[in-house]
Amino acid sequence: MRTAEVIRNTAETRIKVRLNLDGTGQQSLATGVPFLDHMLDQIARHGLVDLFIEAQGDLHIDAHHTVEDIGITLGQAFARAVGDKRGIRRYGHAYVPLDEALSRVVIDLSGRPGLIWQVDFRRAMIGSFDVDLAHEFFQGFVNHAQVTLHVDNLRGDNAHHQCETVFKAFARALRMAIEPDPRLEGRIPSTKEAL
Repeated sequence: MRTAEVIRNTAETRIKVRLNLDGTGQQSLATGVPFLDHMLDQIARHGLVDLFIEAQGDLHIDAHHTVEDIGITLGQAFARAVGDKRGIRRYGHAYVPLDEALSRVVIDLSGRPGLIWQVDFRRAMIGSFDVDLAHEFFQGFVNHAQVTLHVDNLRGDNAHHQCETVFKAFARALRMAIEPDPRLEGRIPSTKEAL
């Protein structure tokens, strides 16, 4: 089983993440940011990863540090759990609709961090969630998971739908990328023979 547990404590946040890449979508999420819990649930369920996150952050200021640090800690856990990437597909992509919204996410488990973010949210807030924090979450994730991620919201009028399609498409793309490829016979999918 490809699993990891990471604890990250700073002066601003205390984060604990447990991750099983070969799971069934089980989750327990207590971040203190309800909309983020809803989005993380999408990753677990649609990515078929087991995800357990506990977070305490300086929410009396705002949710920025908490959301960003969860992205960082999840990225660290992912990097540990996926290991040397031997025998996996490496690349993943997904298009996901939700009513009028449609997003595309493409991922490369390249060993190089990069985020291309083309998401024009129709409003600045989803309830009490600042939509800028979605970008901060994924930036933290890619920097510490060492992946290249292209995120495009192709259309949408409802910011909740836009954000949810991004997280669902990310989950499906990630699921594809981490799947074993039996034709690789345990080799690393790179001409460098290292990722």
